[in-house]
Amino acid sequence: MVEKTENTHKSIEEAEKEGKYIRKVRSFVKREGRLTKGQANALEQFWPTMGLNHLDGMIDFAHLFNNSNPIILEIGFGMGKSLVEMAKNAPELNFVGVEVHRPGVGACISLADEEGVHNLKVFEHDAIEVLADCIPNGSLTTVQLFFPDPWHKKKHHKRRIVSLEFVETIRQKLKVGGVFHMATDWENYAECMIEDMNSAPGYKNLATDGDFVPRPDSRPLTKFENRGHNLGHGVWDIQFKRQD
Repeated sequence: MVEKTENTHKSIEEAEKEGKYIRKVRSFVKREGRLTKGQANALEQFWPTMGLNHLDGMIDFAHLFNNSNPIILEIGFGMGKSLVEMAKNAPELNFVGVEVHRPGVGACISLADEEGVHNLKVFEHDAIEVLADCIPNGSLTTVQLFFPDPWHKKKHHKRRIVSLEFVETIRQKLKVGGVFHMATDWENYAECMIEDMNSAPGYKNLATDGDFVPRPDSRPLTKFENRGHNLGHGVWDIQFKRQD
């Protein structure tokens, strides 16, 4: 999940250490949860090779991955099962995941190690700050946002991550021709996503029949999603390409 912070020359962490109050508008609710022993061990053992730290600043992806392969960024990967599956299935691509839920980060890197995945790095941090401070403009081939918190009550819609401001931030980080891929199982949120994307400059909808695209094979079908399909629930995939 993502959020909006006021950008200053100092990082939020640095400012807070100096005793300064920085207003933060979060696009997620941080649910800390309890680490299992396996997740805690994974964080201790594999963070030095798989973990990325917000305070380290702007990334040189070619140096980070030791190659020039395309970069896929996923925002809010949950427990990481789908992200690890995608990385394993596409070793010719490099993946970066961003998640604030510590148990999910631990589970993701634990599974990545089990599956022998070496083309994946992860942040345990707010995605808005990561985008602002760590991701170079024009560096990403794809940005993935799958099943973000729908904040389904109308009075909470302002908390949704997808907004015109967020969409423009993503456009700046994508390469020309890069794709912003969203998926949601809330129809109202899907309609709002389409409205924001259609209003944003510099994008083209990749759908050829209506506003939505079929689920691409590259996005794994989750157990939750499959159960929803069996119950007649819809899922909407949205893909827009950066034109300029």
